[in-house]
Amino acid sequence: MAISVFDIFKVGIGPSSSHTVGPMRAAKIFAEELQVSGKLHLTKRLKVELYGSLGATGKGHGSPKAIMLGLLGEDPEAVDVCEISEQINHIRATEHISLLGNQKIRFTENTDLLLLRNETLPLHANGMVFTAYNREKKALDTRVYYSVGGGFVLDESAANIGMITKDQTELPYPFSTGEELLALTAKTGLSISSIMLENETAWHTREDVKVRLLTLSEVMNNCIDLGCQSEGILPGGLKVKRRAAHLYRKLKNLDSDNQDPLKVLDWVSLYALAVNEENAAGGRIVTAPTNGAAGIIPAVLRYYIRFCKGARDEDVVAFLLTAAAIGILYKENASISGAEVGCQGEVGSAYSMAAGALTEVLGGTPEQVENAAEIAMEHNLGLTCDPIGGLVQIPCIERNAMASIKAISAARMALRGDGKHFVSLDKVIKTMRETGKDMKEKYKETARGGLATNVIDVPINIIEC
Repeated sequence: MAISVFDIFKVGIGPSSSHTVGPMRAAKIFAEELQVSGKLHLTKRLKVELYGSLGATGKGHGSPKAIMLGLLGEDPEAVDVCEISEQINHIRATEHISLLGNQKIRFTENTDLLLLRNETLPLHANGMVFTAYNREKKALDTRVYYSVGGGFVLDESAANIGMITKDQTELPYPFSTGEELLALTAKTGLSISSIMLENETAWHTREDVKVRLLTLSEVMNNCIDLGCQSEGILPGGLKVKRRAAHLYRKLKNLDSDNQDPLKVLDWVSLYALAVNEENAAGGRIVTAPTNGAAGIIPAVLRYYIRFCKGARDEDVVAFLLTAAAIGILYKENASISGAEVGCQGEVGSAYSMAAGALTEVLGGTPEQVENAAEIAMEHNLGLTCDPIGGLVQIPCIERNAMASIKAISAARMALRGDGKHFVSLDKVIKTMRETGKDMKEKYKETARGGLATNVIDVPINIIEC
């Protein structure tokens, strides 16, 4: 299967790629399929059922709002985040919704959008069922979708055969494992980012790829800057205070005369905190590869741009291409869904991607890049996804900050070696997949285990983002 860098990195809204972005896309797809089949104008009622992790932590992740926005025809990349509250409040107040903006039907959230926290569909923890009914209450169409992480959405037929994407594009340098990727670099003499760039030409021109990647980088940087200026309390009921703006002012005041050799790490932590606070607030971010881990790659990239000499646009492009190559390996051979394998698949994958990307732009060989990515995941194996109250706030925000710093350490460790190491990236990805399979469900984005239950007692589905 062919996966593009723009499948790994997508502009979306917070707080979750699998619980917000994915459901929004699924709802829009369903409404569009009704329109294509000529059933939209016959639709008088909808029923939406969210299963498993979506049902358990849906409110905390904004899943109901995302479903309603998708039914309206909104897209995660283009929706005006400033208008979301008004749109949702209107639906709730009038108990009507306009499918794709032109088919008005009665819609009562409490009865038409059900969160089935104790039931799971067979193919993935993040399952959704959409059913449309006519005036006589007869079902016109029923569709099953799965949100499999990073904003990826599969219908039931694709999920049943394990398809990541239906794209059958032939790539000049196809790879599905780290071993194959390293063999390509050895055969061609190309770097990992160059292999990725050549593959992207199957869909876009080189110039278009570079422009689009720089645009993604700009969105990441804007998210950092906005997070460094925004204050207040994050939504959801935990009353978590935003810290990035205060930390930014403090670091800015200390920066000129502070001789602490580790102050750079404080800036890295700030960058990650800023992004993840924006994500938790429902702001615009880049899935990297997921929303829950969206702060790591922007933080490490900003570190490289600001603190490493000679950063150019070409380096930014190479950074994102290399990160995406590593992300593809996780997507193809394991998972980037916290509901499926725990946070090792989200923060762990992002940490691995950032470490490998930084290694390449700092002059590392392909073998050192692979080593850095392996070091990162090796020390995240078994990381649980245990958001308190189902909100992408505690421990998620700080977890991104810590992973960003460790990604830099992993890159530096790999650069001091020769790329030879005992455990391969492929082996650690395989281990991550197996670990996720063995992990108890309560540790996989259900808010029923770990910190979610041992810190404070917050009833699931009471807190809403």
